[in-house]
Amino acid sequence: METVKPLGLKPLPPPLSFRTLLGPSFILLGLGLGSGELILWPYLVAHWGLGVIWGAVLGITFQFFINMEIERYALVTGESVFVGLARKLGRIVPVWFFFSTLIPWVWPGIIAVSGKIFGSILGITETAYLSAVLLLIIGTILTLGPVLYKTVEKLQMVLIALGVPFVLGLTLFLAKPADWQALFAGVLGQGNGYTFLPAGMALAGFLAAFAYAGAGGNLNLAQAFYIKEKGYGMGKYAGRITSLLTGKTEEITLEGNTFTVDDDSRQIFRRWWRLINLEHFCVFVVTGLATILLLALLSYVTVYGQQLPAGVDFVIREGLIIGQRTVPVIGTVFLLAVAVMLFATQLTILDATSRIMAENIAILFHKHFPLKNLSGYFYAVLWTQILAGAAILFFKLAEPLTLLTLGAILNAGSMTIYIPLVVWLNITGLHNHLRPSWWRLAAIAAAFLFFAGFTVFVIGDKLL
Repeated sequence: METVKPLGLKPLPPPLSFRTLLGPSFILLGLGLGSGELILWPYLVAHWGLGVIWGAVLGITFQFFINMEIERYALVTGESVFVGLARKLGRIVPVWFFFSTLIPWVWPGIIAVSGKIFGSILGITETAYLSAVLLLIIGTILTLGPVLYKTVEKLQMVLIALGVPFVLGLTLFLAKPADWQALFAGVLGQGNGYTFLPAGMALAGFLAAFAYAGAGGNLNLAQAFYIKEKGYGMGKYAGRITSLLTGKTEEITLEGNTFTVDDDSRQIFRRWWRLINLEHFCVFVVTGLATILLLALLSYVTVYGQQLPAGVDFVIREGLIIGQRTVPVIGTVFLLAVAVMLFATQLTILDATSRIMAENIAILFHKHFPLKNLSGYFYAVLWTQILAGAAILFFKLAEPLTLLTLGAILNAGSMTIYIPLVVWLNITGLHNHLRPSWWRLAAIAAAFLFFAGFTVFVIGDKLL
């Protein structure tokens, strides 16, 4: 592709300390926290019990292997998979990734849920306008933060550090030994009168939760941006997006650099690879899975088996019951924590999707418009999404849970496209000593078959 130049050649920097590496996986965890962890899996458990929670375990495991292949390419080249695929496949790549990001994520389901919960705390019944205001606040935060990556990283690290211990303490207080037994059985697919999937459950809802066991959809691909801006590997040579108003402009290049593969560089790469696998496993898998299981168990011990209101109002009911079983202020704090985490998730989603679309616009047009305008591309896309989301909320096009489910199904479909593309890029574009091992390829093949098969089945179920 003529607008993407070949990779340069520079030395592979030595690894950072593990403590310094921490950060990118918190952002990816935060991307999934507000959809699958807080809403979709607790919703399924509230209606069908803990026998479905095996899907969350499988989903987040699959996403670990997928994410590490995205990180592999960025670590070795210092560029995103979008640039690598565009170099090999041409202009269809940025066009596809632009629209496959815009269409699933323009629906403001997460902030709609956040607004609804904030409204329940404040006594506001009409929350569409409140949700639109929250979108504008998000845009202001992202616009004023001097270095975009640092703004998002700090926000997610603080919220996860506060939120996860709170949920753990609450669950330990409310759950009885029989509830924990039900959770362990559910991890193995054993529910109350069913195995794996209960009769009558909407498969679209399960697929939505499965896709959001982690970040989901094209959001996983944004991990390349975050590890570059954190300085992983060859990403040390890439610039960062900074605020047009408060930031100091940094030189940005789309194309990355690779390194000469010899005994020394292979040893450095192996050290990098061990460290970033450990970082992603500890934060994304261990913390993420613990959060999913705890929130699912909390939903089970509070609202399972009850006559529940429609949509996401089950979360509000959950908060009321928590207040009844502890003290009322604890129930309010729970709802406030959920609403704030959903707000932060929507902020991170807008950051990730705007990065993806801005870079793909730049791949198409930077030959005619200077790449120093990448920050301008980012903020133009960001505010376009915010205004579109506000319009959807203003005209009340759908109930929040419907928006979440629609977006998740579309994202599951997009994953079936990019999973084999990323693997193909790493196999054909990297030195044979840097490519994925056979057992990682087997895990990703299983993920692809599950996503592809389930997506086709759900679409066929809806159409027939």
